[in-house]
Amino acid sequence: MTTPAANPAWHHTTVLLTEAVEALVTQPAGVYVDGTYGRGGHTRAVLARLGPGGRVLAFDKDPEAIAAGVAENDARLEMVHASFGAMQDELAARGITQVQGVLLDLGVSSPQIDNPARGFSFRHDAPLDMRMDTTRGETAADFLFRADERAIAEVIRDYGEERFAVPIAKALVARREGGHPVRSTAELSAVVARTVKSREPGQNPATRTFQALRIFVNAELEALQQGLNAALALLAPGARLVVISFHSLEDRIVKTFIAGESRDTYDRRAPFAPPKALRLHAVARVKPGPTEVALNPRARSAVMRVAERTDVDVAVAA
Repeated sequence: MTTPAANPAWHHTTVLLTEAVEALVTQPAGVYVDGTYGRGGHTRAVLARLGPGGRVLAFDKDPEAIAAGVAENDARLEMVHASFGAMQDELAARGITQVQGVLLDLGVSSPQIDNPARGFSFRHDAPLDMRMDTTRGETAADFLFRADERAIAEVIRDYGEERFAVPIAKALVARREGGHPVRSTAELSAVVARTVKSREPGQNPATRTFQALRIFVNAELEALQQGLNAALALLAPGARLVVISFHSLEDRIVKTFIAGESRDTYDRRAPFAPPKALRLHAVARVKPGPTEVALNPRARSAVMRVAERTDVDVAVAA
C-alpha cells in the first residue's frame, strides 16, 4: 500500500523540547546524536544551539521522517535511516568514536499516529501495519496471522501489561480459524472491545493491545537496550545521555540502566576484586509541567532522565 503524502494536519508537538536540549547541549562545536528524529523538533533546537563546527547525526527507521530531515538542507545535519540501536556501528563507519551527547525521544510521532495508513491507531480504520520502517519487516497483521495463541498472549501481556491477554489471544485465534483473520485496526479494536469487559475510565479497551503489538513489531525494547549500551560506549567524558520515555516498560529499562552504571557493583564470585567502574552519573528526572500537558495531552506520561558520562572508567578501590 502506498503511503499518502504528509498531511499538514498531522502536526507533531515536541515533548520537553527546551528541557531536553538544555540538558543535552554543552559544547557548541560538539557532535550529537538524535536517535529518534521524528519530525525534527529536538534536532532543530539542538542545531540552533550549535556553531558552524557542530554536527548532528539523526537516526530514524521511518522513511517519511528521513525525507523530512533531508529537506532541512543543513550541512551540519546527517540523516541515518537505521535504528538508534545501531548507532555505534553507523558512527564507526563514519569515523566517529565519541560524541558530546545522545538524545532518545522514545515516543511515537504524531504523524505516525494520525496517518491512518500507518495502522498505529484504533481511531481510524486502516490496514494493521504498525511498522516504523515500512520498507521491511513483519506487519502486526502478519504476526497475528501466523502466531499461535500462546505467542500472541505473551506479546499482549508482556508488552501491553494487559491482564486480559489470554482471552484476547483466544478471540483473535478463534476469528482466524473461522476464516476471518484480523487485518485492520477496526477489526482488532472490535475483537478487543468484545473481550475486555472493564477498563480504566477514559481509556479505550484496545489501548494496551495496540501498544503491545507496536512494541513487538518494532522490537522497541530490544532496540532501547542496544541503544543505551551504544550510547554509553560513544559518550565522551562529561557528555550527556537524555532519554524521554512514555510508558513504564521503557522507563523501567532506562532507570535500571542508569542506576546500574551509576553505582559501584561488586562481583559476588570475586569478593576481593575491585567493583565495576562507575560510568554514569544520574543528573535529573524531569516531567512535563501542567502548562505543557494542557497544551499537548500526549505529553502527560512523559518522563525524561538525564545522565552524564563520568570522566574516567576507574573503579573505586575495594
